[in-house]
Amino acid sequence: MPSLGYAVFERDGQEVRLEGVLEEKDARQLFFIVRDQTSGKETYPAGRFFYADLPKDGRIVLDFNKAYNPPCAFTPYATCPLPPPQNWMPVRIEAGELDYGHH
Repeated sequence: MPSLGYAVFERDGQEVRLEGVLEEKDARQLFFIVRDQTSGKETYPAGRFFYADLPKDGRIVLDFNKAYNPPCAFTPYATCPLPPPQNWMPVRIEAGELDYGHH
């Protein structure tokens, strides 16, 4: 999937860079596949997904409250993309959907 570049933010004194992708050529949102320090503890081990509107004037809003579990969190019969290494965040994101248990 094509990427437009990186979203950069600071959390707990650390710079974090996330790569978003376009799911379709004319998409109006970037799709993020991420993993953070809550993964495998409070949230689904493989990571979570969320969308963000395309940047405006070089700025983007990353709303981690909208992070959700991939389909593979709910059934062993689903196949899900894993977060690329550049989207493994060295910080805790205590927002979004939690791990509901094991399927």
